[in-house]
Amino acid sequence: MSSSTPTDPEARPAAPRTAAAAATAPPGDDPLARERSHLADSRTALRAMREDVQSLDIRDVSANWVNAEVLARQIDERIKALADLSDTPLFFGRLDYLHAPGADQAEGADGERFYIGRRHVHDADGDPMVIDWRAPVSQPFYRASKKDPMDVGLRRRFGYTGGDLTAYEDEHLSDPADPSEAATTSKLLQQEIERPRVGPMRDIVATIQPEQDEIVRSGLGGTVCVQGGPGTGKTAVGLHRVAYLLYAHRERLARTGTLVIGPNRSFLHYIEQVLPALGELAVQQATVDDLVAHAEVRGTDDAAAALVKGDARMAEVLRRALYSHVTMPAEPVVVVRGSRRWRVPAYELEELVRELLDRGIRYGAAREALPQRIAHAVLVQMERAGEAPDDRVQDTVARNTAVKAAVKALWPPVDPAKLVLRLLTDAEFLAEHAAGVLTEEEQKTVLWAKPVRSVKSARWSAADTVLIDEAADLVERTHSLGHVVLDEAQDLSPMQYRAVGRRCTTGSATVLGDLAQGTTPWATRTWEEALAHLGKTGGVIEELTAGFRVPTDVITYASRLLPHIAPGLTPVASVRENPGFFQIRAAEGDADVVAACEELLRHEGSTGLIAADARIPALADALAAAGLAHLSPGEETTAETRLTLVPASLAKGLEYDYVVLDEPQAVVDGEPDERTGLRRLYVALTRAVSGLIVTHTAPLPAQLA
Repeated sequence: MSSSTPTDPEARPAAPRTAAAAATAPPGDDPLARERSHLADSRTALRAMREDVQSLDIRDVSANWVNAEVLARQIDERIKALADLSDTPLFFGRLDYLHAPGADQAEGADGERFYIGRRHVHDADGDPMVIDWRAPVSQPFYRASKKDPMDVGLRRRFGYTGGDLTAYEDEHLSDPADPSEAATTSKLLQQEIERPRVGPMRDIVATIQPEQDEIVRSGLGGTVCVQGGPGTGKTAVGLHRVAYLLYAHRERLARTGTLVIGPNRSFLHYIEQVLPALGELAVQQATVDDLVAHAEVRGTDDAAAALVKGDARMAEVLRRALYSHVTMPAEPVVVVRGSRRWRVPAYELEELVRELLDRGIRYGAAREALPQRIAHAVLVQMERAGEAPDDRVQDTVARNTAVKAAVKALWPPVDPAKLVLRLLTDAEFLAEHAAGVLTEEEQKTVLWAKPVRSVKSARWSAADTVLIDEAADLVERTHSLGHVVLDEAQDLSPMQYRAVGRRCTTGSATVLGDLAQGTTPWATRTWEEALAHLGKTGGVIEELTAGFRVPTDVITYASRLLPHIAPGLTPVASVRENPGFFQIRAAEGDADVVAACEELLRHEGSTGLIAADARIPALADALAAAGLAHLSPGEETTAETRLTLVPASLAKGLEYDYVVLDEPQAVVDGEPDERTGLRRLYVALTRAVSGLIVTHTAPLPAQLA
C-alpha cells in the first residue's frame, strides 16, 4: 500500500483514512468528504431510479389483464430490487484504471474511475455512478495484485459505521516506486470480516477473496463442488455464485429457475436476506424435505433402517417393483369401427410393449405412448385394406374402449406412494424385487412391523418420502431447474442426492459442504461419490482452506479433532490477525454457564449458547431464572436480545460473534457413535467469530487433549 500514484490525486498513507484525519486536511483537499459526497449523490440517483419505475403508467401498454398482471409484478419486483437499505453501503470499493482497456478487456477509458458496489446505479444521463460487483470491470477489485495489477493503478476500500462512510484505505498496485506488497493485510478488510453480527447472515461482497471469486464467477454450464472447513465462506460463496449467475445469465435463469437448498428451516431463515441485499429476489429456498413432500412425515426410522432406505441401491429395487406391473399380452385386441373389426394379435402387442421397455423411457410416458402404438398398428391394417385414415382416426382408435382396456391390463397405472407402501409392508413383494440387491437382513430392517391400511394412514418417515420421490420420477420426469445450490451437502444420503439431482438434470449445481462436519450415519465419504449420485460426475471439486470467520486459536483447537473425524483433510488456516478470545473453564454447575453468557453479552454482537440437545431444557430454565432472555435458532437477534440457545444438532451453518459451548463430552455422547459425536463437537466448536468459552464439569474428550 503506497502513498502515491500518478493516477491518484488523492494519495494518502496506507492506514485507513478516518473522518478525524480528514478534518486536518488542507481546505479543498478532503478526499473523504468527496467520497461521502459521491455516496450521497449515488443514493440520490438510486432514489431517482426507483421513483422512475414507480411512476411508470402501464394502463395503455398491456393488451389484456393477464399481461398487465405480469408487468405489474415485474415492476413491483424491480422497485423492491432498487430499495436503498440505510445500513448497507451502496459501494465498498473504487478502482482507478491506468489505461483504456483493449477490445478484449472490460469497459473503461484512460484514467477512468469505477465505484464498486452491490448493484448498478446511474445518474440522470445514464452514466454509471456505481458499478455492479458482478460486472467484468469489477473483477480486478477481487483479483488484482502487485504481481498482476490487471491495469489497475489504485484500489481503494471504504470503511463504514452503520451506513456512514468513515474511512478509506488505498493500495497502489501499479506504482513501481511503491516498495510495499499487495499481500499486506487490509485493515478495513479485517474489520469488515470481524464486524459484530446481529440479525441474519450478511453478504460478503466487500470481502470476497481471489480463490472465492474464481468459484463465484465460474460458468453456468459446469457443476462446482466446494469443500470448505468452518469459516472459509463456502455458504456465502454459493449464494454469491447464484447472484453472479443471475447477472450473467438472467434471461436463461428467468425461464428455468434457481433454487437454494439448505439443511433446515433455521438455516434458510439465517441466510434468506443475503440475495435480496444484492438485489436478487427471484431465488427459491427449500430443504430436501420440502422437495420430496409427497406425504406427511409423522414417523421416524432408526439409524439402521434410514441407512438402507437412503442407499442408492433402493433406486434399483423401486425400478424393478414398478416395471413388474407391466405384463405381456395373452390375447389380441379387437377394435370395432362400424361394420369392420380390426385385430391386433398378441405377438404384435408384445413387440410394442417390449419396444417401449427397451427404450427406457419413463413409466408414465410409455403408458401414454402405448395406445397410440396400438392405434397405429390398426391404421396400418386400414391402409392395407384400401382406406385412407388420418391422424384424427388414430386418436379415435387410441381412445377406443378395447384399446384402453388392453393398455390398463398391459401397462396399468401405478401410484408412487402405494408402490413404496407395498414394498415396505409386503415381505414377499420386497424379497422378489430386492433379490440380489439387498440382503435378507437389510430387507427385514426396512419392513414395517405393523400392517397399514392406506397411504393416508401410514406413518411415513423422511426417508420414505425420498423413496416416493424416486418412484414418482420413474413414473413422470421431475421438472429441472437451471441452477441449484446445495448447502451442507455432506449430510445427505445417496437417495437424497438423487432427489436433488433430479431438480437439475438439464441444469447445473453448486455443492457446498465439509466432510469433517458430516453428522449422519450415511454422511458423505467422498465428493466424487456425492457428484455421482447427483448425476454430475463431470463436476469440478474445489477446496477452500483459508479461514476468515473462526479466530486462529479457536480453529487450531478444533482442528485437533480432524485426525479422528476426517483423516487427510486439510486443516483450515485462519487468516485473521486477531487470534480471538478463547478459554476453557471447569464449571461447577449451570450458574457458571449463565455467568459465561453474561460475560460475553457485555461485548458488542451476538452470543450463542450451544449445548447437547438433552441439556437444552435445563439451560433454558437456568437462563430464565437469571433473567436472561434468549432466542431459538432461526429467530432473528435484535439489539435487545442477542443471546440464542442452540441445540448442537441445529448449530451447523450458523455463526455468532461469541459462543459458550457447554459440556463437550455431552455433545459427543448425544450421538449414536463416537465419530459422529466428535463431528458434532467439531461443528459446535467452530461457530464463533470473535470468542469462545468452553465450560465443562465432566472431563473433556480425550481427542482434544
